Amino acid sequence: MADWTETYRPTTLAEVRGNDKARKALHQWAKSWDDHRDAVILHGSPGVGKTSAAHALANDMGWPTIELNASDQRTKADIEQYAGGAAMNQSLSGTGRQLIILDEADNIHGNADRGGSGAITKLVKEAEQPMVLIANEFYDMSNGLRKACEDVEFRDVSARSIVPVLRDICRKEELQYDPDALEAIAEANSGDLRGAVKDLQATAEGRSKITKEDVTAGGRDKTEGIFQLLDAVFKEQDAEGALKFSYDVDETPDDMINWLEDNVPKDYHGAELADAYGFLANADRWLGRVRATQNYSFWRYASDNMTAGVAASRSGQKGGWTRYGPPSYWRKLGSSRAARDRRDYVARHIAEVGGMSMATARKQVLPYLATMTHHCKNRELTVLMTATYDLEAEHVAFVTGSGKDTNKVKSIVEDAQTLREEAAVEHSGGAFAGGEFDSEDAEEELDAETEEVGESETAEEAETDESDASEEGGSDDQQSGLADFY
Repeated sequence: MADWTETYRPTTLAEVRGNDKARKALHQWAKSWDDHRDAVILHGSPGVGKTSAAHALANDMGWPTIELNASDQRTKADIEQYAGGAAMNQSLSGTGRQLIILDEADNIHGNADRGGSGAITKLVKEAEQPMVLIANEFYDMSNGLRKACEDVEFRDVSARSIVPVLRDICRKEELQYDPDALEAIAEANSGDLRGAVKDLQATAEGRSKITKEDVTAGGRDKTEGIFQLLDAVFKEQDAEGALKFSYDVDETPDDMINWLEDNVPKDYHGAELADAYGFLANADRWLGRVRATQNYSFWRYASDNMTAGVAASRSGQKGGWTRYGPPSYWRKLGSSRAARDRRDYVARHIAEVGGMSMATARKQVLPYLATMTHHCKNRELTVLMTATYDLEAEHVAFVTGSGKDTNKVKSIVEDAQTLREEAAVEHSGGAFAGGEFDSEDAEEELDAETEEVGESETAEEAETDESDASEEGGSDDQQSGLADFY
């Protein structure tokens, strides 16, 4: 038997059930693509029609499609090979447009997938063809990728919208049904249209008529998401309902409180906001006791306060749609993590060259380097530092406090590379110079550069220092003839 989800996949956007606002936004994106040339991210729960909407849009626009799955092609090489050519070339017919559909785009996670996330971000910025990225979790995608694209959210499809789809399939399959049976399937799959169609097919197999007693969808396990929890606590549920709703959310109380704390001001105001923050403060105290005692039974009291307490603080009805976002605390952690990574990269190179621990490099060397090269004011010293520790532009910018994309930093990195190459040739003993390279002239040139930045060592002292460094574990190629600086 053919898969009904494929057999009855909508062929035009008009046939996509629910999400009227999302369908209109997607159609408008396609019509105006030549004006903005941005990719678009379709995000929402599984089974709500994101991929179907993308293919339906292609039919409406007369665009051939190329579909890729990010779970299969997730490395930089894969993205460039499979998606890059399609996105940069003309359509399969040689003219016009083609739609590039990248499914499960939230399954690529930066370094873990060897550059795949960065490759997609670069691709969507340079693509010469419209691209649709499909994602279940919008905030699992990198910030850079999200900013480079437009986004359209697909909300869960209501049971009321699912029933007519099931009824239409029954008519086409000449399958008799009790209305209660279709309603039971729709309720069990509320939000997941694809799941409802699959359950209908499973129930109908071997039958000419289905009744409510035949429905097999009742056992489906559906875990609620954090955005549904925010709606439940802030708008939809009373205190008891909000607490029970939280039981089905796959988040720890430590994460849940951050989401609630950051988003409550978007719906609550005045006295109700003050009351809500009072309950969140109580929840935070209970979480503190958990951390102090490792007694996780206290989580229940934290959950009571952050869900039932916040819901009870609500005065009046709340409606409409609110654009919730991830906690700013997480964004700050992400920013500081990037800074720590750059710091550790520089410290690691200092430790390797100097034969010391990373802790010593971080605490006793890096602060002095930052002061000595602040904003690259002492340019010669900054070039020597960059060459000695083999730093890239972002690391020079981190140490000096300058912008990594400035011409000043770029020229310093270029000069440092030249200096390293010259030093490598000098230490090769003339092997690469065709007999014309004068090592004594090179030594005099390096000595002159060292004197310009305030070094007072003699050539004999520098030679002694280099020998000592080698005995302490620094290899010749690490020093690269630049030990005078260190």
